[in-house]
Amino acid sequence: MSDISVDAALLALKVAFLVLLYLFIWRIVRSASRDFRGGAVQESVLIAPREAAALGLSPRSRTRLVVMTSPALQPGEEIPVDSIPVSIGRGGQNDVPLDGDDFTSARHARFEARSDGVWVEDLGSTNGTFVNGARVTTPRRLGKGDIVRVGQTDLRVEL
Repeated sequence: MSDISVDAALLALKVAFLVLLYLFIWRIVRSASRDFRGGAVQESVLIAPREAAALGLSPRSRTRLVVMTSPALQPGEEIPVDSIPVSIGRGGQNDVPLDGDDFTSARHARFEARSDGVWVEDLGSTNGTFVNGARVTTPRRLGKGDIVRVGQTDLRVEL
């Protein structure tokens, strides 16, 4: 008698599990089909820079690094720092390769535009990265006119 009640209880649990599983799958399919038919539409709006400034949504500044002195780059050359981080170093995998600068590491430094300004980070270089003569040990925010030294290359920050 107890074998029958255990078997009946297990069968009831299996049936309940299968019903819940099918309900779960049915909800997923229903949700996906609703999204596919266009139930969830995301709108995007483009606004002019003047309107963005009026709303307090000023666009990121157009920061650039201007080469002052370098054995690898031409003086006056500009390196834009926008939404994508810019890596600099002697290796070819960098955004700005410094092939002729023997004091630059293969992966030397990275410049990154963030919501609160432009930051520089030393990537474990041998000779270090310097901002206005001070060695960078942690990511550091840059200001207008700062001079960043990477190897023998000096870059001036222009916002």
